[in-house]
Amino acid sequence: MAWYKRIRDLREDSDKTQTDIAEVLETATQYYGKYEKGERELPFNRAIQLADYYGISLDYLAGRSDFRTSQPLNDDEKSLLNNWRTLSERNKGKVEYLITALLDEQAQQKEAR
Repeated sequence: MAWYKRIRDLREDSDKTQTDIAEVLETATQYYGKYEKGERELPFNRAIQLADYYGISLDYLAGRSDFRTSQPLNDDEKSLLNNWRTLSERNKGKVEYLITALLDEQAQQKEAR
């Protein structure tokens, strides 16, 4: 998702007006409106202000991630990631297939409850 669509969605989800967010950014409503339309680039310092205001990561704001906040990896996750990086492409495909099968099985079990 494009960053300008994301900032509009964040604002709307928060039930805020463009004027409300422009005040947070200490800018004119017309400038903020241009950010939401993608007509003006969002300055980095304003991106940081928005990320802080909404409690989200910059990657989420930029559309680089679908996770609103960055979550640090725990030791088990770090170990899995390191193991993943040593696998061949073929074996990565096998792991992805197994994970998909496990997730499908888990979803079916939840539905059966």
